[in-house]
Amino acid sequence: MAGRNLAIILGRLGRDPEIRYSQQGTAVCNMSVATNEAWIDKQGQKQEKAEFHRITAFGKTAENCSKYLSKGSQVYVEGKLQTSTYDKEGQTHYSTSIIANLVQFLGGGKQQQQNQGGGSRQQQQQQQPVLPRDDYQDDLPF
Repeated sequence: MAGRNLAIILGRLGRDPEIRYSQQGTAVCNMSVATNEAWIDKQGQKQEKAEFHRITAFGKTAENCSKYLSKGSQVYVEGKLQTSTYDKEGQTHYSTSIIANLVQFLGGGKQQQQNQGGGSRQQQQQQQPVLPRDDYQDDLPF
């Protein structure tokens, strides 16, 4: 029986993406994505918890993440879980991250966040690209 390693995260960046380049010239972008959970405990009190996930993207995806995302941006990430080990002061530590193969930007990127300081909603909407009608009619299933 074959297994499947798939992680799906929908959340907001906890800090700005950090990009670097490998010795071979491949872009590597590290991000932290926060997901939130809320529940009511036995005493009837609302509880909340944020979980931070390490995300690593490579290549063009890494470059686009670095260019268009910033702290607070909402993203959808699909990838695989990968655990690495390292030794620190004689003790073995484990670190689990998600190696992204898909990162979808859900809004709130650098351009939009810069515009939030000024301008009307109508001006901000005008800056969003609009596809010509012919471009999306071909995608209809009927």
